[in-house]
Amino acid sequence: MVQNDFYLAVFDLVRLIPNGKVTSYGAIARCLGSPQAARMVGYAMNAAHQHDPEIPAHRVVNRMGMLSGKNHFAHITLMQELLEHEGHTIVQDQIQNFDLVFWNPQSIVA
Repeated sequence: MVQNDFYLAVFDLVRLIPNGKVTSYGAIARCLGSPQAARMVGYAMNAAHQHDPEIPAHRVVNRMGMLSGKNHFAHITLMQELLEHEGHTIVQDQIQNFDLVFWNPQSIVA
């Protein structure tokens, strides 16, 4: 899969993340059949802000629930603000109760 096709597949999958849920870069990579491509998912999320329809990139975090992509939003607190607006509690850049709000993209292909 070439980079552009991979990014489009990532975007399509991220658009499926339900409001109030989050997932990880690695979970997306595994779902797309490229378990070693978590970093590429991150690169896709960095590029997601330029796409229409909107891609809810704020719902993709690292495997520990950290807002590792926050620097790629329009301002440093936007990712946290968007997540809090959806009901998440963030403490020191980490989603609380991550295991309870985690959405496994494998659930749509199982």
